[in-house]
Amino acid sequence: MTGQTARATTPQSPILLLETIDSIALLTLNRPQARNSLSEGLIGELHAALDKIRDDKNVRAVVIAANGPAFSAGHDIKELTARRSDADRGRAYFAQIMNACSAMMQAVVHLPKPVVAAVQGIATAAGCQLVASCDLAVASKAAGFATPGVDIGLFCSTPMVALSRNVPRKQAMEMLLTGEPISASRALDIGLVNRVVAAGAERDAAIELAKKVALKSAYAVKLGKTAFYRQAEMSLADAYRYAAEIMTENMMARDAAEGIGAFIEKREPKWQDR
Repeated sequence: MTGQTARATTPQSPILLLETIDSIALLTLNRPQARNSLSEGLIGELHAALDKIRDDKNVRAVVIAANGPAFSAGHDIKELTARRSDADRGRAYFAQIMNACSAMMQAVVHLPKPVVAAVQGIATAAGCQLVASCDLAVASKAAGFATPGVDIGLFCSTPMVALSRNVPRKQAMEMLLTGEPISASRALDIGLVNRVVAAGAERDAAIELAKKVALKSAYAVKLGKTAFYRQAEMSLADAYRYAAEIMTENMMARDAAEGIGAFIEKREPKWQDR
């Protein structure tokens, strides 16, 4: 068998790995040779995995990590550029990919379970968007973040949506307008990530953070996560009105009665997730 034939028949590695650690689902981007760029296939597999996890009662939290030196370099530019030869110069395909990616990012936000990003390297453009879309993020000291589309004439408009909902406007605009990368420590300062840890420790730290949340009532976490993102888009008065409704609903839950009782009785609560 020739070397060329051997390469042709070697099975490809999965582009997304799924592992369960206790009650934590670990999703690992596995396109290191392409800097984990979000190809059409990877976007689809991520979305499908999130849909599957949504209804899995054994999973209480999710960690999104990546293999290789980069967390994600954003969209697969080579894949996109190849469609410029289409009759419409790629317009329909570009719209399809951007909408598919936006739907996947929203699936992260709407998942009724917390999602933690474990960022070991550079996260740029849609890769930075994925980090910003997660509920929590742990970054290695070696990580970096950027929205550099402006450098190639392609303003990071979809990453802007998640970024601008995570960091103050002026910091978001500086990243978007200059395209310059920021360090993990700077990302921590502006609120893009929650914690910065030693290089190589970010995945374990993210899993430990996810486990802390997994100890809570899944019902309360689901209710709270949904309410957090919904009230953020409301006026102050509407947000308080809505939050009061949520608190009332939460107080009627079995887990709230159990949790309050356990607190008064100085014992550990036994959640029923309802």
